Amino acid sequence: MEFIIIHQQAQPYIAHIQLNRPKELNALNLQLMQELRDTLKALDEDDQVRVIIISGNDKAFAAGADIKQMAGKTAIDMYNVDQFSTWDTIKKIKKPLIAAVSGFALGGGCELAMLCDMIVASESARFGQPEIRIGVMPGAGGTQRLTRAVGKALAMEMVLTGRFITAEAALQAGLINKIVPVELYLTEAFRLAAEIAQLSPLAVKMAKESVLRAFDSTLEEGLHFERKNFYLLFASEDQKEGMQAFMEKRPPVFTGK
Repeated sequence: MEFIIIHQQAQPYIAHIQLNRPKELNALNLQLMQELRDTLKALDEDDQVRVIIISGNDKAFAAGADIKQMAGKTAIDMYNVDQFSTWDTIKKIKKPLIAAVSGFALGGGCELAMLCDMIVASESARFGQPEIRIGVMPGAGGTQRLTRAVGKALAMEMVLTGRFITAEAALQAGLINKIVPVELYLTEAFRLAAEIAQLSPLAVKMAKESVLRAFDSTLEEGLHFERKNFYLLFASEDQKEGMQAFMEKRPPVFTGK
C-alpha cells in the first residue's frame, strides 16, 4: 500500500488504518480510496479483527478529494470512472468503523468520517463541505449523511456557504461522539474500540446493521429488521455464554460463534 499504513494488531482485536499522504493533507485520490476499500474488505473477513480505526495525522484527517485529479475531467469521464462505487463498498463493511479526526476533515474527508460509525475528534478538528467554493457540490454523501446527522438548517448552511465548523459545534450538532485534546484523540479512539472489541462480535455487527437500517427505512421496517436480528442472535454461542456469565456473575468470553 502506498497511501495508507496498516496497523493490523494495534491492540487485541483492533486494526488501525492511517491515511498517509501528509504533503497533500491526506487528500483522497482514487488510489488511496481503492487501497482503503481493499484493506477494509480484508479486515472485515479477519476473525482477529473486531473493530477498525481510521485516522489521518494531527494536521488533517483528510482535507478533501484530490482536486488535481478531477479538474480536467468531463462528465463522461467521471461517470466512467465511477469513483463512488468504492464508497458504496466501504458502506457495507460489517465491523464497527471509528474515525479518529484531528485537523481538517473537509469535503471528501468529512464524508469519509461520516461514513464511519463513530467519530472521535481532537480540539483542533474542523469539519466542512466546501465543494460549493469550487463550483461543484458534495458527491459522496455530504448532502445526505450531514443532513441526517446535524439537521436541515445547519447542513444547508454548511453545504451552501462552504463554511467549516469547529469540533465543539460538531459535538453540539450531533456529528461527532467526543472531543479530547490533540495528544489524546487516538488514545480515546482506541479506548472506545477496546470497549467494543471485548463484546460479542456477532451482536456488535448485527446491532450496527440495525442502527444503519434506521436511516434507510421506515420505523415499522426498522423495528421488523431489529427483531429479526434479535431472534437470530439466540442461535449463537455468544448469546449462551453472555447470559450464562451474567447469571454466574463473571465476565463473559465471546468467540464470535
